[in-house]
Amino acid sequence: MKNNFLKIAIILCVIFLSCTSYAEEKILKMSTTTSTQDSGLLDAILPVFHADTGIKVKVIAKGTGAAIRDGMDGNVDIIFVHAREREEKFIAEGFGTRRYAIMHNDFVVIGPKKDPAKIDGSNDATAAFKKIAESKSSFVSRGDDSGTHTKEQKIWTTTGVPMITETKEIIKKGKTSQITFNHPKGMGEWYLSIGQGMGATITFSEEKQTYTLSDRGTYLAYKYGRKQGLDLDILCEGDAQLKNEYGLIPLNPTKFPHARYELAKQFADWITSPKGQSLIADYKIYGKQLFYPDAVASSGSQAK
Repeated sequence: MKNNFLKIAIILCVIFLSCTSYAEEKILKMSTTTSTQDSGLLDAILPVFHADTGIKVKVIAKGTGAAIRDGMDGNVDIIFVHAREREEKFIAEGFGTRRYAIMHNDFVVIGPKKDPAKIDGSNDATAAFKKIAESKSSFVSRGDDSGTHTKEQKIWTTTGVPMITETKEIIKKGKTSQITFNHPKGMGEWYLSIGQGMGATITFSEEKQTYTLSDRGTYLAYKYGRKQGLDLDILCEGDAQLKNEYGLIPLNPTKFPHARYELAKQFADWITSPKGQSLIADYKIYGKQLFYPDAVASSGSQAK
């Protein structure tokens, strides 16, 4: 009998110590974009943040629209996305505290070497998209309500090609919401929408030898960061409308008392510090810089 009591006491002690340890562990939940994750940047900087602060970051990678909805539902502590207008709306509606400008790169139109739409060398995204549509050359859209998808839709609306507006219903945790998006006429023919992240979209585009819109960071990671490389080239770049800015927003603790605002604020302060910004600037693949820091303009190779 005494042995049984001793065994029960030991088990209860282990459970108590495990629960205490878990409660004390500092974990920050962050919803971010697949482009940020697929670029490899987070794998490079988050271990340094953990070493500096003891805070672990649980990354949930999805499209910007879904990441913002995570924030609106209070499912995370912070969001790291790239759709400026939607970010500002998120804050205006009381879901977030403020937007921290973190970094930028740009979008590029990539496609096969054969270049059936003849857009190679263009620095006019509107003209490039129009040529793709007029030639009915295959184009793959992420179609996932991401920041990249948002940018793509904006470009299509500037081309003058016939557009169609569609509304889809999505159900998440029993809640139904609607997503409205625009696309050129030709869905399912030359225009394909696959509802996938950036990496999966690039892979699909390579397999089918189509055009697509990519953030430069993920493109470089797939082109130069893998042994097999990538059989797609940048064919249109340099247009001002292709700028791609990333922002970080902690959830509003007044609206979401359960959100770990102090940890989110700590991460925001760290990543906008000279060290955090230098790590972003220094992250390269085969000597090619993927992102440019926005919080500390003069950041360079200073991180220690």
